[in-house]
Amino acid sequence: MIYLDHNATTPIHPKVLEAMLPFLGAFYGNPSSLYRHGRLVRSAIDTARSQVANLINVQPTQIIFTSGGTEANNLALQSIPPLGKLAISAIEHPSVSQPAAHLQQKGHDLTIIEVDNNGLVTQAAIDKAIAEKPDFVSIMLANNETGVIQDVARYAEQFNALGTTVHTDAVQALGKIPVDFEQLGVQLMSLSSHKIYGPKGCGALVFAKGTTITPMLRGGSQEQDYRAGTENVAAIVGFGKAAELACAELVARTEHLTNLTTLLESALLGIPGLSIFAQHAQRLPNTVQFGIDGMDGEMLLMKLDQKSIAVSSGSACASGGNTPSPVLLAMGVEANLAKSAIRISLGLNNTEAELLEFITVLKSLVNPAY
Repeated sequence: MIYLDHNATTPIHPKVLEAMLPFLGAFYGNPSSLYRHGRLVRSAIDTARSQVANLINVQPTQIIFTSGGTEANNLALQSIPPLGKLAISAIEHPSVSQPAAHLQQKGHDLTIIEVDNNGLVTQAAIDKAIAEKPDFVSIMLANNETGVIQDVARYAEQFNALGTTVHTDAVQALGKIPVDFEQLGVQLMSLSSHKIYGPKGCGALVFAKGTTITPMLRGGSQEQDYRAGTENVAAIVGFGKAAELACAELVARTEHLTNLTTLLESALLGIPGLSIFAQHAQRLPNTVQFGIDGMDGEMLLMKLDQKSIAVSSGSACASGGNTPSPVLLAMGVEANLAKSAIRISLGLNNTEAELLEFITVLKSLVNPAY
């Protein structure tokens, strides 16, 4: 199989699996226990917390481990005061947009920060949101579909002047581009393990000191009283190791992915009727989303799957319905073209040969005359 869907999930790195295995077997103690077996496990969690913190330039005490990016996003939105105003960008992941919509139904004012045709938040939309004086703002660092990178630091500075709590979903950016919590100037940041070659079932919410966080889970003092429940030790250890590897290999990974993406886009643009979305915006080094006139994205996805090539359609986050991606619609993409969307997200193990084979197969499916 040619796997081209790394924004959905990544395979566990062999070194990550190696680090996890002892905590799925011999080291099974409860990290809250005071005897040696528990203390050893607690030490492993502390190490992982430091590894994740080092990747994003924060102190270990600023890391709250969660079950993943979705929980981290939901926990972040819990910090909104009663009937407080909130604003989110029009291209947020459903784990931000749906909780925000739920808060709106409960009486919170919600402002949508619009984006331009390249998927970039506009200053005019920021000015509109600032006029509403929101208590909480969420702008994702890099979009999961298009890969477009937002100037979060610039906008966070403007909202900070109002005393607004600023959150960024950095799930897709982590491990692909440098992510520095302090430089971004945000108060909250969401992360996920399985996007950086770590295990599923683990993520983190990063917080600035003094930020108000309201727990969703109560019943224990774990994670500094912010998230009750016995920790998923093996997954946390894996997340830590994956963060350590990402930190050490970031430059090499970026170069590898950029070279592959350059090759891929050059070949794609030779296909008649094909458009690369947000082509001229700064994007993640591994992400290319495109549409083809007259094609149905989900049908094309299934045909590629029959050829043992795994990709994503633009509506993958809303699977089960043949509706165009809200992200692409927010960018002004025409609905039929948006329905043709295919996302390619490359990973460490992809090769030029795989991409050339993908292009050959894609051309044969788009136009049998090829």
